[in-house]
Amino acid sequence: MNEEYDVIVLGTGLTECILSGIMSVKGKKVLHMDRNSYYGAESASLTPLADVYKHFKLPGSPPDSMGPARDWNVDLVPKFLMANGQLVRMLLITQVTRYLDFKVIEGSYVVKGGKVHKVPSTETEALSSGLMGLFEKRRFRKFLVYVAGFDENDPKTLEGMDPHKTTMSEIYKKFSLGQDVQDFTGHSLALYRTDEYLEKPCIEAINRIKLYSESLARYGKSPYLYPLYGLGELPQGFARLSAIYGGTYMLNKPIDGIVVENGKVVGVKSEGEIARCKQLICDPSYAQDRVKKVGQVIRVICILSHPIANTSDAKSCQIIIPQNQVNRKHDIYVCMISYDHNVASKGKYIAIASTTVETNNPEDEVRPALDLLSPIDQSFTSISDLYEPTDLGTESQIFLSRSYDATTHFETTCDDIKDIYKRVMGVDFDFAEMERGQNDIVGDQD
Repeated sequence: MNEEYDVIVLGTGLTECILSGIMSVKGKKVLHMDRNSYYGAESASLTPLADVYKHFKLPGSPPDSMGPARDWNVDLVPKFLMANGQLVRMLLITQVTRYLDFKVIEGSYVVKGGKVHKVPSTETEALSSGLMGLFEKRRFRKFLVYVAGFDENDPKTLEGMDPHKTTMSEIYKKFSLGQDVQDFTGHSLALYRTDEYLEKPCIEAINRIKLYSESLARYGKSPYLYPLYGLGELPQGFARLSAIYGGTYMLNKPIDGIVVENGKVVGVKSEGEIARCKQLICDPSYAQDRVKKVGQVIRVICILSHPIANTSDAKSCQIIIPQNQVNRKHDIYVCMISYDHNVASKGKYIAIASTTVETNNPEDEVRPALDLLSPIDQSFTSISDLYEPTDLGTESQIFLSRSYDATTHFETTCDDIKDIYKRVMGVDFDFAEMERGQNDIVGDQD
């Protein structure tokens, strides 16, 4: 503990583990500590099932009907990986894929008028989809062709639109797409949580839809991937990467405080000793005087003995309930995985409903999702505060991550990782520079 490190990282959430892995690869001397005895912090997967009961302060132990307790790996924060997204690229360039196995999520669904519809993943599905009328389908197809060919550097593909000035609302108008189509395009393809994007330049929304289409094109069933044995495998994979490059890990290590001299971090105090460092990266729980609360997320983990109705008996899926469908400002999400992913005992499913809290009755807000899941064998509810740092850390050299939001993919988490990397290293995170020529993450699907 008396050594001096380039970087100390506090907390083993995915953000922190990816950063410590990348810093170690870059030749930094890294010490990584966590007060918990397990990897993942807020984004951990808990096992056995008794630990989930304990974590949520439920009395008693899991009933025998839940099967062997060791079969369970329950994610505290539900998220999937976009097959062509930033996290997959980070996994590939660091070769952390060698420690993990992934499966493609079987389907992506959206709720319209109280009914669950498959988000069309092919032209054939689009033509038979109950989400649109016949003429709307033709217009939607034209819109998708436009998006697929869109290249901001090639004026011919823009059809007179300025990607940095034309709003997404104007693009929808150009293709005469009605409210329902706008709903599922903006929320199930571009994956926006609110409708604020409509009046912003269309470039970001179009790139998000392209990401969805390209991710879908990789494996065909849906754009999403999920690691076998749960999301807790991700931080562990990056922790292993850090260790290979000389990073030191200490779990179950109480943190007494961050030591600051003349406004700048000099170390971390733990059990009476001080580990010295030049820079510190940590999650909001380790430096609460340096963060502000920006909202809350409710998550309800539900154990089921059946697949979700109207999903073709999928063993995994995502369902989005767009905010307009339930008179809200934010969408409601359901992520469902099962025994097929080594996270539950045979015949059991784990569905996690989540949304951004808007009222004083968060449980009521998530009710439309829970109604889709019934009957529910057991549920576990958490309401988490969302924090973001109050400063960039340039003076203090203390760099804080943001809390995990309600989105069901890791794109916003990756944006945060790249942002912290730039502030710590002084240069942009460059995928191309770190690329190692790997290009696939999923083996043969059974």
